[in-house]
Amino acid sequence: MIRVLVCDDHLIVRQGIRQVLADAADIEVAAEAANGPEALACVRAGGVDVVLLDIAMPQRDGLDILRQLKAEAPRLPVLMLSTYPDRQYAVRSLKLGAAGYLNKSADAEQMVDAIRRVAGGGLFITPAVAELLAGALGAPGGASEAPLAEQLSHREYQVFRLLAGGRSVGEIAEQLVLAPNTVSTYRARILEKTGVRNDVELALLAVRRELL
Repeated sequence: MIRVLVCDDHLIVRQGIRQVLADAADIEVAAEAANGPEALACVRAGGVDVVLLDIAMPQRDGLDILRQLKAEAPRLPVLMLSTYPDRQYAVRSLKLGAAGYLNKSADAEQMVDAIRRVAGGGLFITPAVAELLAGALGAPGGASEAPLAEQLSHREYQVFRLLAGGRSVGEIAEQLVLAPNTVSTYRARILEKTGVRNDVELALLAVRRELL
């Protein structure tokens, strides 16, 4: 069961998210918070697997809370929610360590998919946000422009595609019938060969090469 903390200052929004997630058998709303300090208190109390965090909140905005959450609980995935256009906050959120960025106009299926993705250790990046990231961050230093099929072995290329698509190490291990440690080794080799630093930059590289 994926235990979710919903942090939004509007009760009707929290109620709506709770109703949406009620239809997902593997997800439950474990706690709600109306502001940043309440969200931090809930995380410190434990029992939370994913945080849904609104950007626009009173007292302290979502980005400020995101910074503190990543400092206190760096492995806890945070999925940012916003009513603003993606271009205003998506890149900033991901640079600060968010596991994904979701506009409140998204449908229920996309929200459920995003929560499952980040809970499994993956990233949730829509094609529109990926384009924004590519434009904001530019090409990762040191990445060769040679075809990836030439840079990587067949198995490394398979793992690369799955990582770039937001899959976690555990999900890839299950899909390819490999040990998680083996997948982690492939990931390290891929990062070294492509010159990128993390899974977000892997996704950007895949977008530039038109592989996603």
